[in-house]
Amino acid sequence: MQAQAKAVFAHFIVGNAYGFNQTTYAQDMSLASAAGIDGFALNIAGDTWTEDQLDSAYAAAGSIPGFSLFLSFDHASNDANFGGSFTAQNITGYINKYKAEPAQYLYGGKPVASTFEGPAHAADWATVKAATGCFFIPDWTSMKGNPSTFANVDGALSWDVWPNGPTGISTMIDSEWKTILGDKVYMMGVSPWFYTNLPYKNWLWRGDNLWHDRWQQVLEVQPEIVEILTWNDYGESHYIGPLHAPENFPQGSELYAADNPHDAWRDLLPYYIAAYKNGNSSSIPVAEEKIIWAHKINPANSGSAAGTVGNDVQNRQTPYSPGQLSLDAINLDVIVQEPSEVAVQIGNNSPTILQANVAGPNHFLVYWNGQTGTVTYTVSRNGQTVLSTIGATITSNCVNGNVNWNAVVGSSS
Repeated sequence: MQAQAKAVFAHFIVGNAYGFNQTTYAQDMSLASAAGIDGFALNIAGDTWTEDQLDSAYAAAGSIPGFSLFLSFDHASNDANFGGSFTAQNITGYINKYKAEPAQYLYGGKPVASTFEGPAHAADWATVKAATGCFFIPDWTSMKGNPSTFANVDGALSWDVWPNGPTGISTMIDSEWKTILGDKVYMMGVSPWFYTNLPYKNWLWRGDNLWHDRWQQVLEVQPEIVEILTWNDYGESHYIGPLHAPENFPQGSELYAADNPHDAWRDLLPYYIAAYKNGNSSSIPVAEEKIIWAHKINPANSGSAAGTVGNDVQNRQTPYSPGQLSLDAINLDVIVQEPSEVAVQIGNNSPTILQANVAGPNHFLVYWNGQTGTVTYTVSRNGQTVLSTIGATITSNCVNGNVNWNAVVGSSS
């Protein structure tokens, strides 16, 4: 497929798709396509079944009109878990095997290839590019301050997409990347959340307002390509795809992800993506009015933090208590056809009244203020209820006594 001027991909971890077949891939790809996503970046490491999975993925994508794929070589996982088995030779083999597939994503007529980290392997890519003719857009976020590393790239992807400390995300880092890249392609990362509690990593970054704010920043930055981080990284809680079988969860992540669907975040994508591609967020008609909510279900002080730290201390960020970063609040988006009143009621407490002033998506952050209970949402106009739904229950009863810092995401349909 020839690249369009702007494109949106979702990062898909093949290592979390054990047991997938062509039908399973087609189901996920259809969901992504329905949300306006143009394709998947297929993250691969050194699993023995990787090539079989790629065969199924490319076959499935070929059945989804307009849906494209490209390979993303996960050097971080490969080096840590598979003995650094990615070499110029086998990377070349992967790219050359799939570059002629109908679903292969092309940029400027060249097959796109990417990475997750791996700047130590930068020298290999001159050989790979010569042997494959690929258009190379790596994620070498850890080497952002060394522009010479990017001499042989055609662009770059930034995974630096979560706020540092008790603040929101800004476009400062995006601007730095664009300066480093000059006229090369910038692939801008967008993510809705971050929380991980695995044996080898246990921290969170602020996710409140992030899905909304980052897409507004996409409109500002106008990158050539957007990559959503991620479709199915259950271990880091930033998945927007459906939940699958337990064997698809990194061991331990099922405790905080298996009962926390994130699908409703996709309901906003047709509006966000159309605004990005059209350059105008006010020209998108509302086909269906909808309420979308996202929040953790336990107050920050209701149980043990389970060792979770705010910020990534391993990378020398200043540590915070997780409750300083993760707000006791509801991230609320209301999509309406005309201005409306929105009521949010937690338990039997007095409702919070909000005004959705524009047709299309309206974003709010609704603080709990110590309240617990099941949340009810109501949209009304001219004194008449036009939409209502019951959301999740905010509770101080923590599973195993531990606060679950992951979001639960739902909608009115």
